[in-house]
Amino acid sequence: MIYTVTFNPSLDYIVRVENFTLGTVNRTYYENILPGGKGINVSIVLKNLGHESTVLGFMAGFTGREIEARLADYGVSSDFIGVKEGLSRINVKMKSNEESEINGQGPKITDENIEELYAKLDSLKSGDMLVISGSIPNTLPDDMYERIMSRLEGRGIDIVVDATRDLLVNVLKYHPFLIKPNNHELGEIYGVTLATQDEVIPYAKKLQEEGARNVLISMAGEGAVFISEKGDVLKSPAPKGKVVNSVGAGDSMVAGFLTGYMDNDGDYEKAFKMGLCTGSASAFSPDLATRPEVEALLKTL
Repeated sequence: MIYTVTFNPSLDYIVRVENFTLGTVNRTYYENILPGGKGINVSIVLKNLGHESTVLGFMAGFTGREIEARLADYGVSSDFIGVKEGLSRINVKMKSNEESEINGQGPKITDENIEELYAKLDSLKSGDMLVISGSIPNTLPDDMYERIMSRLEGRGIDIVVDATRDLLVNVLKYHPFLIKPNNHELGEIYGVTLATQDEVIPYAKKLQEEGARNVLISMAGEGAVFISEKGDVLKSPAPKGKVVNSVGAGDSMVAGFLTGYMDNDGDYEKAFKMGLCTGSASAFSPDLATRPEVEALLKTL
C-alpha cells in the first residue's frame, strides 16, 4: 500500500482576473477550487494512473471536511486526523498580469494530534511505501521528517522524500528510497547554480553518498536526471509541449516514477521515463496528469 503525508492540506481557490489592480474591486473571469498539498497531488495522480493510496495528515473545520469530500470525488482515500482548533487553510492563487498567492495558516496541531499520526504510521507494514512531502507548519516540530523516518527505520518501508534544504539533508542518514529535489533546490543545498544536466550529476551523486538510495532531479524544460542505487546515470530532455500550469508537476513526477517502478517490476529506466512524462503531462494541462496524456508523451521519448 502507498501512503502520502500532507501535514497542512488546503483548498486551493484559483482565480483569474483581467489586469488586477490594487485598491479597487477586481472581478474574476475564472474560478476553481481544488484540494491542495504535495502529498495530495501525488495521491490524485497515482489514482489517475491506476494505483490506490491513502492520504494522511491533519484537517479541521468545514474546509477540512471539504478537502475530504473533494478527495473522495477523485476516488482517493483519506485518513486525516481531526484537529479541534482552527481551520484547514484556504490558499488563494490569483493569476493575472502576474501571479500572486495568499496562503492560509492552517489549524493548531497539538502533541496529541502528532501521537495520533504516529499511531497510524506504526500500522504500516514491510513493503508499504510512504511519501512525505512539502513544508512543515509552524505548529509542528521542525524535525518532523526526521522523527517519522527514525520511527520507521528498519521496518522495510520505502520512503520517498520531496522537500527542500535542511528538511531533505537531515533525513539522508535514514536512507530514503527516493528523493526528488529540482536543480535549483539542489544548487541551494551546495551553494551553487546548476543549469545543465551535466552540472547536476556530480551534486546528485553527493546526495547519494550522504545516504539517499535513488536521486531524481527535475529540471522543468531541461528534462530530468536520475541516479539509481545501482549506479546508473540516466538523462532525458523534457517532452515537447506548451506549459499551461506548472503547479503539481513535481508531485506528478513522483507519482509517475512510483507507477513506472511498480508496473515494471522495479525497472528504474522505465520508472524514470514514466516520471518525466507524468510531470510534463501535468505541466501541459490545467489539471493533474491522466494516464492517456502520459502514455501519449511516452511515445515521443
